[in-house]
Amino acid sequence: MHEATSVDLKALFGPEHGIRGKLDQPEISDGFDDKTGLPVFSLYGENRKPGPERLAGLDALVFDIQDIGCRFYTYISTMGLAMEAAADLGLQFFVLDRINPIGGEIVDGPVEIGERKFTSHHPIAIQHGMTVGELALMFRKELDLNLDLTIVPVVNWQRSERFDATGFTWVNPSPNMRSLEAAILYPGIGLPEFTQLSVGRGTETPFEHVAAPYIDPAKFVRSLDSLNLPGVKFASAGFTPSSSIFAGQACRGATFEITNRDLIRPIDIGLSIASILAHAHPDYDLENLSKLLVHPETLEAVRAGQSLEEIRLLWEEELTEFQTRRERFLLYR
Repeated sequence: MHEATSVDLKALFGPEHGIRGKLDQPEISDGFDDKTGLPVFSLYGENRKPGPERLAGLDALVFDIQDIGCRFYTYISTMGLAMEAAADLGLQFFVLDRINPIGGEIVDGPVEIGERKFTSHHPIAIQHGMTVGELALMFRKELDLNLDLTIVPVVNWQRSERFDATGFTWVNPSPNMRSLEAAILYPGIGLPEFTQLSVGRGTETPFEHVAAPYIDPAKFVRSLDSLNLPGVKFASAGFTPSSSIFAGQACRGATFEITNRDLIRPIDIGLSIASILAHAHPDYDLENLSKLLVHPETLEAVRAGQSLEEIRLLWEEELTEFQTRRERFLLYR
């Protein structure tokens, strides 16, 4: 678009990891893009919704960012806030759609309950099974946005297909999302990352293993194996993260091998990990599970040691309702 003669590209707006998906820091400042020389306005700093002063003189906003199919991966929140800003000022909004890299068929997890925040912009399931274009259609309708919205669809994608079916090379959409396997696991393994647990940040394979200094790996793996969770194998693991929680400390835990992509339910894995650690280690801060879970009933059920079957019953009805809601916005079959 910068090189096109028919378009006057005026500014870039960067999400949590910057316009090139390479930054990993608490806040990002405004700046300039080395490649185009254009101003870059950060949407991961003091303001997460573009203000009128940043949008002055623009006709349209274009969203062209790869999501990974999880409610608390914040790019979709940035899209939703930018849509609201565009609606406020009467700007057009274009979504250059991308496939859901972990597939568009599996929909799982509780639908958020509570106040909207940056990791839970809209009441959708944790693993939502939608593309950003489909989500944009849902946001516009359910948030009642008076928005001129255009979705530029992808072609030749079937909902059952994951990213590797495209034949494209994986490009990290954020610094720690380094493989399709990590993306498939993320809706579950990402859940407990605000507790006292390393989810692999600061290692070569984030979200493909978890560990902490206090874990007995053999006992931990036995506890996970006893649940007979489908589509995944567990093995003892150890690593020393270079950053994030427990940086520089030797940690022990478990690694995950995906054996069946269609059967694996990563949210079950994440909730099981939190339950095992909470009941084996009284000082484990289970409360912080709620930061990304955003579902008080599930948190209390984990605290009470309820089974996965009992926990799933808590959100079965709302998950079915969400699947019905999403159906009208699906662009691909």
